[in-house]
Amino acid sequence: MNAVLLHPLPLDARIWAPEMRSLAGHVVAPDMYALGDSIEAWASGVLERAGQGPLAFVGCSVGGSCAIEVACLAPERVRLLVLVGAKAGHRPEPALRDEAVRVLSTEGMAGAWTRYWAPLFGPNADPEVVERARRSAFEQDVEDVIRGVRVFHGRSDRSEFLEGLDVPVCVVSGEHDRTPSEGAELAARLRRGSFHRVAGAGHYVPLERPAELTAIVRQAMEFGI
Repeated sequence: MNAVLLHPLPLDARIWAPEMRSLAGHVVAPDMYALGDSIEAWASGVLERAGQGPLAFVGCSVGGSCAIEVACLAPERVRLLVLVGAKAGHRPEPALRDEAVRVLSTEGMAGAWTRYWAPLFGPNADPEVVERARRSAFEQDVEDVIRGVRVFHGRSDRSEFLEGLDVPVCVVSGEHDRTPSEGAELAARLRRGSFHRVAGAGHYVPLERPAELTAIVRQAMEFGI
């Protein structure tokens, strides 16, 4: 089973620690910004790069949304979803989208990082980890991140689809993420859902607690839970 790792905004595939990249014989971690202007285009592009055979997806934030969209596109290929700080539901918030686009367009990453993404780390996150993420964010083309913001806000609500999906779905939330209770409630509604709360972490569990996330994914890949 191949593993596919899907990054969050405003970062790229460098978010994934070496131990995550050794989860399977073949691990794909694409940068998604260039794949198109919709979550459907991202999902199609990811599927093209994933290789043949069954797939296990680990997606953080919008990466989780993309993983769900791949499952919509090719459910016969998907054997496992690990959704980190992600949810299937979506309520359009055009004002929030437009404000984020405005900030990125006028203030660049300097304004957007402080306003939107730096606060998502846990309160005791390693400063070196946060700084590494900040540098990665500042290396992104602002137009790519704007595209990512539009993709994130333009995704469809996949709650009904995910609740009917008959594959293991691990919902992972950091202790200090903004919606950990939603993660537990989502997992409880799924046919084969499980919930994992990662102590001390915020939204970016792959960066803040890579060993804990790797253990969760390894167990799920081995035992289907």
